Amino acid sequence: MVSREKELPQVNSCIRLFADQEQIQGYKETLDEIEDVFARLAQVYALAGNDARLKILYLLGQQNELCPCDLSDILQMTVPAVSQHLRKLRDAHLVRTRKTGQTIFYSIMPDQANVIDQLFIHIPNQKSVAV
Repeated sequence: MVSREKELPQVNSCIRLFADQEQIQGYKETLDEIEDVFARLAQVYALAGNDARLKILYLLGQQNELCPCDLSDILQMTVPAVSQHLRKLRDAHLVRTRKTGQTIFYSIMPDQANVIDQLFIHIPNQKSVAV
């Protein structure tokens, strides 16, 4: 009896006629050069993947700086919950703090403003992150 099963294509098979090794090597080198940028973006997007942290980043970008109590009122979350999210953002160097008396104010790190702006580029009437 003759088997009529089709041969499955190899996983690494490719139908291109010509591989431009110079182009391939160039892109490999480019990716190697900016590997730390990809790692940073992945970290930012992972943190922003939580809707509460995404809202916090958005609000901080719109208002320049806010305290946990302000964020708590706006987001209708407890201050400890907001503080946990702010700690994660601070640990990732996305936000910074400024203390005035007993109050701690949070704002976007200036060197992260452009990255954070990109998270909200599709929101209508969105202001750029204020730093």
